[in-house]
Amino acid sequence: MRIKPLFDRIVIEQIEAEEKTKSGIVLLSKDQEKPQMAKIIAVGPGGMIDGKEVVMQVKVGDTILYSKYAGSEFKIDGKEVTILRQSDVLAIIE
Repeated sequence: MRIKPLFDRIVIEQIEAEEKTKSGIVLLSKDQEKPQMAKIIAVGPGGMIDGKEVVMQVKVGDTILYSKYAGSEFKIDGKEVTILRQSDVLAIIE
């Protein structure tokens, strides 16, 4: 299945959380904090939103940092993805 976000929305796939601490302690999945780093897998076209022109600043393949409680999570073709607005992106990691 192919997903195409609308307007200023982007689809991201989270980058896996570390399973060990720096000191070597193995963390259980329930103890791991949800990462706020993800890879973009789809980008909407932008356009007029609330009377203002929105130009997309991100592209497919970018690695980003995003707000902790941003977006909505979905399961598509067995993969967990999150759909959020471009304004929830805090930074692009280069």
